[in-house]
Amino acid sequence: MLTPAFDLSQDPDFLTVAIRVPYARVSEFDVYFEGVDFKFYAKPYFLRLTLPGRVVENGSEQGSYDADKGASEISEEGVEDDDEEFDWEIEQSPYEEVSEGALNPQCCYGFGNLRSGVFQRLQDELSEVIDIGDPDSTPAAERRQKRQAAELAKFDPDHYLADFFEDEAIEQVLKYKPWWTDTYSKMVASLGKSQEQENHAALVSFSEDEKYQLRKFVNKSYLLDKRAQRQVYYSLIDILLAYCYETRVTEGEKNVESAWNIRKLSPTLCWFEACTNIHEILVSFGRRVVCYPLYRHFKLVLKAHRDTVKILQLGKSAVLKCLLDIHKIFQENDPAYILNDLYISDYCVWIQKAKSKKLAALAEALKKESLTKAQLGLELEELETAALLVQEEETALKAACSVSRQQTPCSSPEESDSEESDSTSSSSTQDSDSEQDELRENESKPGGSLQGPLLEEGSALLIDGGGVCRNMTLLKSEGSQGKPLAPSCALGRSGPLIEELGDQLKTAVQVSEAEGSVAGNDSSVQEKDDWQAPIN
Repeated sequence: MLTPAFDLSQDPDFLTVAIRVPYARVSEFDVYFEGVDFKFYAKPYFLRLTLPGRVVENGSEQGSYDADKGASEISEEGVEDDDEEFDWEIEQSPYEEVSEGALNPQCCYGFGNLRSGVFQRLQDELSEVIDIGDPDSTPAAERRQKRQAAELAKFDPDHYLADFFEDEAIEQVLKYKPWWTDTYSKMVASLGKSQEQENHAALVSFSEDEKYQLRKFVNKSYLLDKRAQRQVYYSLIDILLAYCYETRVTEGEKNVESAWNIRKLSPTLCWFEACTNIHEILVSFGRRVVCYPLYRHFKLVLKAHRDTVKILQLGKSAVLKCLLDIHKIFQENDPAYILNDLYISDYCVWIQKAKSKKLAALAEALKKESLTKAQLGLELEELETAALLVQEEETALKAACSVSRQQTPCSSPEESDSEESDSTSSSSTQDSDSEQDELRENESKPGGSLQGPLLEEGSALLIDGGGVCRNMTLLKSEGSQGKPLAPSCALGRSGPLIEELGDQLKTAVQVSEAEGSVAGNDSSVQEKDDWQAPIN
């Protein structure tokens, strides 16, 4: 908290406390007095006094505020003498004015660069309002360099590209028509240029709240040289650009971010920068739009540019209406209200006396000025080109994968079954050939027969007379004949087909025993093959 400069005086009827509180929100201040204690609070100022006597309170107290001097006067009933012991309290150092000679003439700011030294004591309170660290000791050229470095550090390519490709919400706000759009259309539809200037004021109307705002301003005259006048006009463009952006993205509905949007997008309000030409204003505004707010799209920069031209062409009344809206937004935001004292309040008073011809010339100069993405110095076109190439490659890759799937049809279940059947048949054929080879080998050996080594090494299928199929394991015997062990399973099924196969088996065995020749063996093998197929 800061201790303000004050003056204490008394006459036979009243005790008067005059307190100087520049750049304070005087609409919200508190006064407390009881006995010998007097306290005054108006953010960021706090004053506590211990009076030499008690204050007489009888309901005749009164207060006033002089906006020109930034001073409050509080009058109370006289003070009674009251001797008491000294009360040890925290010592307060009174506010002392800084001499103009101690200030750097290159570190001015505010409307027309008429202010300086404000932030030497208010730095803690205003650190959330401005981005510049120490405006009272930072020259204009250094402010610009620091601002540009901060913008480069803040720029987020991913955020920018996301808004570039997914621009549904941005297209929506671009379609919004603020109040000056219809008013401008009416102005264009007006009949001659001779009547145009007269129609401007009639086209713009003020609400009762706006009229009440105007009555609260103090009438002032500003002595500005040519350089300061030019600076005031340039800063006006900068502030209006930020206001047009904020009005469009919120579609005319103010929110808690409105004050932040306006001051953050304006180098004048955020960095106390003094622009020297219109193109420089557009570049700095464009850079901040693609670095800071929620919607970061270059179309919004161009749209705000056109909106500002329309407002300026509508004349002083339209500009004043916008400034009053900005003033209201800042006044309701803590601590952005300080920007009203530094800039907006003075603009609201000054614009009413500004030359209409100069304002029209400013609008025409702004209309002729153009801005490209390359001029922002953030390589936006290169980013967009690279992103589009990546997008095209991904699209081509997806298309190639789709074509590849169409050219390689999936096999149907019937084809799979057919392939499996063919594979099984092939495997069965290979097994059959292997068995044939093994039989031929056994036939070439002396005394080889169907009942010999083949039956000794494996298991045979035995069909008894009762038509029961059993899987038997054969034992080797001295007579080269296999004897079956106990059956492992019984199918429990009989029929003519099984009996016929049993007869064929007996016939094959008899033929083998009787002939014992190679030809007989071949015949037996063939007959065995004939009955094996139905069993399998």
